[in-house]
Amino acid sequence: RISYDPMRYPKYIPEAYCLCKGCLMGIFGEESFHFRSTPVFMPTVILRRTPTCAGGRYVYTEDYITIPVGCTCVPEQEKEAESVNSSIDK
Repeated sequence: RISYDPMRYPKYIPEAYCLCKGCLMGIFGEESFHFRSTPVFMPTVILRRTPTCAGGRYVYTEDYITIPVGCTCVPEQEKEAESVNSSIDK
């Protein structure tokens, strides 16, 4: 996807997004739901335009944003482990 913001430099930033809920595994690349597809984020510096001008030019300030740059596979938590932990917390 492309993120667009006219008050930012760069105005256009490509962003990744995960197409599958699970992960493509195995010999034939079938989707496995034992893993979940999760975005990977990267911190990035951009310039954000301020409402003020100096010398007839826009003034920009540095801003830090995180953008999704790809996807990775994370093991899905087991339901039994969650129920054991929740009973301990009670």
